Amino acid sequence: MADDKAAAVAAPLGHSVIPIVNKLQDIFAQLRSQSTIELPQVAVVGSQSSGKSSVLESLVGRDFLPRGNDICTRRPLVLQLVQTKRKGDGPDEEWGEFLHRPSKKFFDFTDIRKEIQAETEREAGGNKGVSDKQIRLKIFSPNVLDITLVDLPGLTKVPVGDQPSDIEARIRTMIMSYIRLSSCLILAVSPANSDLANSDALQMAVAADPGGDRTIGVITKLDIMDRGTDARNFLLGKVIPLQLGYVGIVNRSQEDIMMNRSIKDAIIAEEKFFRSRPVYNDLADRCGVQQLAKKLNKVLVKHIKSLLPGLRSRISAALVSVAKEHASYGVVSESKASQGALLLNMLSKYSEAFSSMIEGKNDEMSTSELSGGARIHYIFQNIFVKSLEDVDPCEDLTDDDIRIALHNATGPKSALFIPEVPFEVLVRKQIARLLDPSLQCARFIYDELIRMSHRCMVNELQRFPVLRKRMDEVTGNFLRKGLEPSESMIGHLIEMEMDYINTSHPNFIGGSKAVEMASQQLKSSKMTAMGRKETMDSEKLPNAERKSRAIVARTAIGIVPEQANRSAAEVEKPPATSNTGSSWGISSIFGGHDNRASAKESNSMSRPFNDPVQGIEVGYSMIHLKEPPSVLRPSETNSEDSASEILITKLLLRSYYDIARKNIEDLVPKAIMHFLVNHTKRELHNVFIEKLYRDTMFEEMLQEPEEVAVKRKHARDTLKVLQQAWQTLEELPLEADSVERGYSLTSTDTTGLPKIHGFPSSSLYSNSSHSTEISSASPKHHKLRNSGELNKLPPYADANGNRGTAY
Repeated sequence: MADDKAAAVAAPLGHSVIPIVNKLQDIFAQLRSQSTIELPQVAVVGSQSSGKSSVLESLVGRDFLPRGNDICTRRPLVLQLVQTKRKGDGPDEEWGEFLHRPSKKFFDFTDIRKEIQAETEREAGGNKGVSDKQIRLKIFSPNVLDITLVDLPGLTKVPVGDQPSDIEARIRTMIMSYIRLSSCLILAVSPANSDLANSDALQMAVAADPGGDRTIGVITKLDIMDRGTDARNFLLGKVIPLQLGYVGIVNRSQEDIMMNRSIKDAIIAEEKFFRSRPVYNDLADRCGVQQLAKKLNKVLVKHIKSLLPGLRSRISAALVSVAKEHASYGVVSESKASQGALLLNMLSKYSEAFSSMIEGKNDEMSTSELSGGARIHYIFQNIFVKSLEDVDPCEDLTDDDIRIALHNATGPKSALFIPEVPFEVLVRKQIARLLDPSLQCARFIYDELIRMSHRCMVNELQRFPVLRKRMDEVTGNFLRKGLEPSESMIGHLIEMEMDYINTSHPNFIGGSKAVEMASQQLKSSKMTAMGRKETMDSEKLPNAERKSRAIVARTAIGIVPEQANRSAAEVEKPPATSNTGSSWGISSIFGGHDNRASAKESNSMSRPFNDPVQGIEVGYSMIHLKEPPSVLRPSETNSEDSASEILITKLLLRSYYDIARKNIEDLVPKAIMHFLVNHTKRELHNVFIEKLYRDTMFEEMLQEPEEVAVKRKHARDTLKVLQQAWQTLEELPLEADSVERGYSLTSTDTTGLPKIHGFPSSSLYSNSSHSTEISSASPKHHKLRNSGELNKLPPYADANGNRGTAY
């Protein structure tokens, strides 16, 4: 009882949904192989001479397919069976219609065969060639059930005629392109008089549908099996199980065809065959052409019902995508006014997009890498500043370099104080090193701005390559002009730092602090070195030798054995008459005397005043001086004075270099931002208007390449097809709509389209040319239109909703 009720519901539903799917197939056939929408269908697969054609003719009840000993089906044949109402009086009308000849009806099925042969030869040649382009045929008859099948070329092993050597691989690839889709049911036809376990059709079906959920097995030629054999286990699914089961078929023999035995008589004979064979008697209700037709209709309806929700959502998503693509190609502007408005709009949008990209406000923000202004900040902080902070100003200066600079600064005499000139010379050299990285930083920012300009409005400007090229040229020239004042300002900043060495800067350590720090470092290093040396010596010498050396050392410094009992303070107290002073390097900064001059003066006083030079005996030979070499270097004296001077110079140099470096780190990015980045943001639009917005240049710059026009036409055609497909889905009856969607029949959303920012409701996809037709075809749709819930919008509008002519 429940099965009868379900069948009663399925019949009208199947009678409505299958024609809808057929109509969708005809609609998408306009796009040929470019359609990406998968529609429910049944693909007939089998080896050559497996009986595929006989099965299809039995389903139709008429002879209409090409026949022969070699390959007959050389192009996919999409066969749509449409059940018509029987006439009360007179014979039933049966006819066929080809999609490539929509205005002609073929009432003679022999003419249908001839048209299939002619169309096959037109595309695939007359010598057994194969093509993947479809032939679409509709057959209208009251003797058929609503079914859609695709008859695919039979699998062959040996190439014949003009067939290529890899014909088997090509046919397999063609078949797999159909049956691998989840929306495709598979009708696997296998002859019973061959090895069914190794059937090519079943092997391909298992490869495409491992679970057997989409495959119906058809076993033909059961009447010509070897004596003592049968296909009962295959029909029961015990050998190769399939979820949808198997159907046994007895086709007309070649003799029956030659004797013009009708298909109606063949069906009667087929039923008698299954009833009369004990091995098939209990399977008669699942065998035969009529049972196959019912099974196909039932399975196809169920399959369509399961795919309709996904089909509706895919068409909806495709509508949104194609509508955006079509809008991106814009409209063709012919008048000067419209061309000027379009050009001005493009220039303004480009300038805004460029500024937004710098400020990080663009809509297409990347989440995988830094872009726009974030890259500029990274260059400033992580490349420029970090590179300057890693530089040691004394890394290229050796102690000898500093010593030579100090000697050169004193001229022909010794210095009483550490001179300032070497410090200023050296610090200027280090500041000058900051120029190159600063100019490199400006160049990096320039490159980033060029990169950003190339990424602005890529999709919008692809239809105008001349305009894109001119805009790139103007932007590049403008950025180069902005780079010049940036580099000039950077050069001035470096020169400013070099021209005035501000030793009064609050962060500069100064001379006194440098002397103090140098003294502490020298004292610390000296004590460390002495302690290390004494430790090493004491470890090497025996105890007796240590004592004797200590006594000798005390004698050498004026402590005789008798003085050993004196207090430490008396021993360390210097003589009152000593006038030698402290070391030159440190004390000279505070005005101490030069002990070298004192020693020279004492030597001269010890000699008689009026000693004549002529008193030297003539017998001595003359003393010859060596000529000075071309390159002179000071003598290598590692005195404490020299070390102190070098260390003080390094401390002063590092301190002032850090001050100059921080100034450059702060001012160079400011100069680049002012003269290059922000100037470009402010003035780019004005430069575009000045250079490009000219009446004489409109037509040249807005010229489209041919491929853009082709893409616009394809997008327009695809959009039209999708609109028709969507309207076809809306023609589903109320019960089908509620079954496949599962929503209330009183829902106010008639389309289910997602909302798109900037667009009104789904009426964007309505087509005014079909409004009257749909209103009469669908009462539900007619009611909603009368209620005013769908607003009209031109089917071809740009992204701003403006009307235009699409070419």
